[in-house]
Amino acid sequence: MDTRHTAPVARFAALTTAHVADACLRAGVEVRCAPAAVRPVLPGRRLFGPVRPARHVGSVDVFLEAIEQAAEGDVLVVDDGGRTDRACIGDLVVLEARAAGLAGLVVWGAHRDTVDLVAVGLPVFSLGATPSGPLELDPRPDGALEQARVGPFTVGPGDLALADDDGVLFVPADRAGELFDLAESIRDTERRQADRIRAGESLRSQVGFAAYLTARAADPALTFRAHLRAVGGAIEE
Repeated sequence: MDTRHTAPVARFAALTTAHVADACLRAGVEVRCAPAAVRPVLPGRRLFGPVRPARHVGSVDVFLEAIEQAAEGDVLVVDDGGRTDRACIGDLVVLEARAAGLAGLVVWGAHRDTVDLVAVGLPVFSLGATPSGPLELDPRPDGALEQARVGPFTVGPGDLALADDDGVLFVPADRAGELFDLAESIRDTERRQADRIRAGESLRSQVGFAAYLTARAADPALTFRAHLRAVGGAIEE
C-alpha cells in the first residue's frame, strides 16, 4: 500500500465507522453516510482509502480508465445512479482493481458474480446483486472520472471512503487527522463506560441521569447532549 496511507489505515483499523461518524458530528463536519442499503458483499471486511470516482453509463471502460489513473490504496467509488435493475460491477473489474492495488469498491448500484467476488476477497460494498448486466449504453457525461454520487452525497478525490459492517462513510481527507483524534477519544470513553457497566455501575449512574431529569424539569430547554458535554459522556455527543 502507498506509504502515505499506512498511518491512517492503521488508525482506522482500531476504530469503527460509528466512531468516526460521531467525531464528524462533534467537529461540525457533515456526516456523509451511504444509504443503509449499501452493504458489504462479504461481511467482516473493512475498507479505507482515497476516493477514485467513476460514473457508469453502461460500459466497463470508465472503470478501467479510473483504475489506470488510480494510486495504490484508492477506493473505486462507482456511481450507477442507485440502479438495482442491472449490475455494473462483476468479477473481472474487481479482479482488475485488486491486481492494481486498490483497497476496494463502493458501488451506488448493483453487482453480480457474487460467488466469484467472495473468492476474490477484495472489499466490495453495493446495493445488492442481480444477474443482468447493462442493457443499454448512454452518452458518457462530463466529469465521469471527477466525482461520483452515493445516495444524496457527491464525493471525489478530496474525500476518503471508510467502510465496515455498519456501512460506508465519506470524510474530507484534509480533516482526517482531526476526526481520527476525536474518534479515538470517543472510542476510549465508550470502552470505559462499557467496562463500568460490566462491573455493575449502570450507564444511568455514570452519566448522572437522575440529575439530568431534575435539571430538565427546571429547564425544559436543557438537552441530554448538553448534559453529556458537561459530564463527559460519549453517548449522543
